[in-house]
Amino acid sequence: MIEYKIPGLKTVRAEHLVLDYNGTIAVDGMLIPGVSEMLGRIAPDLKVHVVTADTFGRAAAQLEGAPCSLAVLDPGDQDLRKLEYISALGAGSVIAIGNGRNDSLMLRDSAIGIAVIQAEGASAVTIMNSDIVCNSILDALETVLNPLRVAATLRS
Repeated sequence: MIEYKIPGLKTVRAEHLVLDYNGTIAVDGMLIPGVSEMLGRIAPDLKVHVVTADTFGRAAAQLEGAPCSLAVLDPGDQDLRKLEYISALGAGSVIAIGNGRNDSLMLRDSAIGIAVIQAEGASAVTIMNSDIVCNSILDALETVLNPLRVAATLRS
């Protein structure tokens, strides 16, 4: 668990990190270098989940050995499936990271939603539904590990 005390807003006791796969931790189905190592740093404190439709069919192989669980969701209504996923975990204990339109509801309803803008870009709806926007997944994961960064960004 990681606790984020956000002055003037709330205290979040995060237990889960839920990540979209393609466009967020992978580009064209290939895991972004450094992500697996960052997940290793996060896993002692948060349960790491990757949710995806696995468009390229590479997620399981790319995540082999990474400290996370993988959920391959049916391709239809991805936005609703991802929302259901975090709701089942307890959305108030979830930090979610994504970039696509199908991540927007997950980011909106999680305790802390982080949008990333990388090679694939990011949906404007997803950015509007996020609490924090980062330039890369590595920056986003460093932010997750640093509660003072989160507080500095979100405080009122």
